[in-house]
Amino acid sequence: MLERNFKQYAALSPFELKDKLIAVASSDAQRLMLNAGRGNPNFLATLPRWAFLSLGDFALRESERSYSYLDSGFGGLPEHEGIVQRFESYAVNHRQTDGVRFLRAAISYVSDQLGLNRDAFLFEMVSAFLGSTYPTPPRMLCHVEEIVKAYLAQEMFGPLRPSGAFSVFATEGGTAAMTYIFQTLRVNGLIKPGDKIAMATPIFSPYLEIPVLAEYGLEIVDIRMDRVDDWQLPQAEIDKLIDPAIKIFCLVNPSNPPSSKLSDAVLDQLAATVAKRPNLLIVTDDVYGTFADDFVSLFAKCPKNTLCVYSFSKFFGATGWRLGAMALHEDNAFDAALAALPETTKLLLDKRYSSLTTTPRNLRFIDRLVADSRAVALNHTAGLSVPQQLQMALFALSGLMDREHRYKDAAKQLIRKRYLTLYRHMGVAAPHELNDVNYYSLIDLQEIGGTLYGPEFKAWFIRSNLGVSFLFRLAEETGVVLLPGNGFEVVDTSARVSLANLTEIEYASIGKFTRQVLDECHADFVKAAA
Repeated sequence: MLERNFKQYAALSPFELKDKLIAVASSDAQRLMLNAGRGNPNFLATLPRWAFLSLGDFALRESERSYSYLDSGFGGLPEHEGIVQRFESYAVNHRQTDGVRFLRAAISYVSDQLGLNRDAFLFEMVSAFLGSTYPTPPRMLCHVEEIVKAYLAQEMFGPLRPSGAFSVFATEGGTAAMTYIFQTLRVNGLIKPGDKIAMATPIFSPYLEIPVLAEYGLEIVDIRMDRVDDWQLPQAEIDKLIDPAIKIFCLVNPSNPPSSKLSDAVLDQLAATVAKRPNLLIVTDDVYGTFADDFVSLFAKCPKNTLCVYSFSKFFGATGWRLGAMALHEDNAFDAALAALPETTKLLLDKRYSSLTTTPRNLRFIDRLVADSRAVALNHTAGLSVPQQLQMALFALSGLMDREHRYKDAAKQLIRKRYLTLYRHMGVAAPHELNDVNYYSLIDLQEIGGTLYGPEFKAWFIRSNLGVSFLFRLAEETGVVLLPGNGFEVVDTSARVSLANLTEIEYASIGKFTRQVLDECHADFVKAAA
């Protein structure tokens, strides 16, 4: 075995521990390493990518029109007037391609459903593909924002109607959104060292790791989900949010790694509690919401208090594109908190943002996020690259125009079938509750061990603190890499397996190998008891 002192790795981030496990799992050159430690999907949406390519072909032809009298290879900016008419002429010769059909439908959709001007929309998309101008406005291209807003309204609000207008900031993935949020909260005096921040746990580990960094120094208050109740939030835990010392509440919904959405009842309980705390700031990370059935975000239930983070990476198979967005209602608690800052703080912030506007106190929180992402001085060059924004818009349009939910249903069925396969090959029943999403599965090792071998083995397994050593043993003996549940603030001895990034036959192997190592642990238990 390459590593023996497993306890030295217990404090590592699960994503750093993953690298140690991969080294162990890869040590046998004759064996295939199965890495289910990261949530990078092995499926992706092809139609909006075909549209991107088709638009690129048309965009380059438009560019070459500007300087067609010069040598080949020299282009210019596209011409706005008549661009849709020219595209229709182009489409006549490319009518059979999936990408062109998608684009023709998109031009029709944005006009009929979103009220956007067809020429203005297509001109923005063509210009975005060429990437020859700065993102303008820096926060988000105008038509892209309207499309993404419509997509978020569809996916985050369920049957609810949006409560007022909201704005969107396109970011380099959900991770950039997280970074910007904490940074802007700090520099604007909305959080300071010693303040309390509540976390609905288990949770994606960076939400636990960022607040305790020296530059933030926040005290984390654990709002614990109940494993027995399908990872819902009990009322007693929700009641902790009444504490006025808690400045922010962060949650991932559906949860990571349990992969369960909050029920309607829990959302209503949260909304009732937040009504008693109108100044509570909420950050909800809803990246897995599109995999859930009948999903409703806290962004819809508590619109004034909640900033929503969404990423296109998982659902559309686009982690490498780095496409994220955060949304905030026009009437929100973040701007109210800025208005309530003491005068001394406001004067400092007036100076910070004075190069951007003559009325810095009117600068909204979401626009401060943009400015702070580029150290204020470079606000004029802020924003996600425009080709990325174009692909984001095409992803959003594919979700909006998929009236029969074919892609969504296929993605759900794929991961849920893998889930059943995993548990079947462990030899235990696959638990399923109404709110389960199954993008990840949290394999509760001690519970499965108790089911298979009885309560005495379960107690021994817990007492022996075998979580990390189990993962190393699994990696060394079988080549399977999983992440530790405790890195996400899971209490039980558990392992997170992503159901998105391997084949079904490989999940069968993971189930079989997990059972194999549990059997070996049981043999150790029997030997120790003898």
